Amino acid sequence: MKKALITGITGQDGSYLAEFLISKGYEVHGIIRRASTFNTERIDHIFVDLHRPEARLFLHYGDLSDSGQLSNIIYNIRPDEIYHLAAQSHVRVSFDMPEYTGDITGLGTTRILEAIRRSGIKTRLYQASSSEMFGDAHPPQNEETPFKPCSPYAVAKVYAFWMARNYRESYDLFVCNGILFNHESPRRGETFVSRKITRAIASILAGKQEYLYLGNLKAKRDWGFAPEYVEAMWLILQQKKADDFVIGKGESHSVEEFIESAFSYAGLDWKRHVRIDPRYFRPKDVDNLIADSRKAKNLLGWNPKIDFGKLIKIMVDSDMRKAGLKPIGKGDEILKKEFPERWWKKD
Repeated sequence: MKKALITGITGQDGSYLAEFLISKGYEVHGIIRRASTFNTERIDHIFVDLHRPEARLFLHYGDLSDSGQLSNIIYNIRPDEIYHLAAQSHVRVSFDMPEYTGDITGLGTTRILEAIRRSGIKTRLYQASSSEMFGDAHPPQNEETPFKPCSPYAVAKVYAFWMARNYRESYDLFVCNGILFNHESPRRGETFVSRKITRAIASILAGKQEYLYLGNLKAKRDWGFAPEYVEAMWLILQQKKADDFVIGKGESHSVEEFIESAFSYAGLDWKRHVRIDPRYFRPKDVDNLIADSRKAKNLLGWNPKIDFGKLIKIMVDSDMRKAGLKPIGKGDEILKKEFPERWWKKD
């Protein structure tokens, strides 16, 4: 049985990845931060008491700022694969907390790399890079596009990317960067714009909210479906040679298009409910990100099924259900059609 270690296991990607790896027969270990309240909602449905023989998910307390504990966890578990997904990942917040973002998102990766190097174990590392690293670079962006980061978060991710490359080339470690473009799902954090929109729609329909306050509606992103993107992470680590890959749909839509499509699906006029709040604008924004994923499609065989419109229907249906409303149903139909035997059990 293969062992995998996931940092950021309680996040959107970490929770889907944990389910995916368990479905592949892995023993999965995750690092979580100690908190006075439960923060494992996304993985509670797959957690089995460790005293039971069928337990396949094990959690360990740790933090990306604590190199000693990271080293202990990696050395004692000796995982075959490590998926480093944890970070301070909110771009707007990174402008308010640049030092913390650099420490966790940037140096946190170095601590993982050093723990692997010093332990001497043979493992494969997936480093979660971000399309935000491309910043002002002209789209479409691929593995050869120069980075032009426009936020402290993006700068920290560029640092982490090059440290991963450096350790791969200097110490012959199997380290890969997955440069993922925007990927969303019903498990997306509630402060991220996609989920903020779909949750607001459900609240408006339920009579609990009237207005949705947002920032820049003109920013364009390449939006995809998170469960398909975690499959790409796994495929990257199954290759014979460590390499870096851009993962995305190859199409661009603005935040305004997302709003218009989501509100229209729910039978609402978005212009009646959406308001602009300058507090949500970034000091410097990224205009347009479009993935050129030909390398991933050719070498990994990765071909996502869920397009922009389908993604929105899936998310709106889910948030309507969570608000106690009957979902419109088209999103549910899409999931049944495209993933009749889906490996994730929630949403």
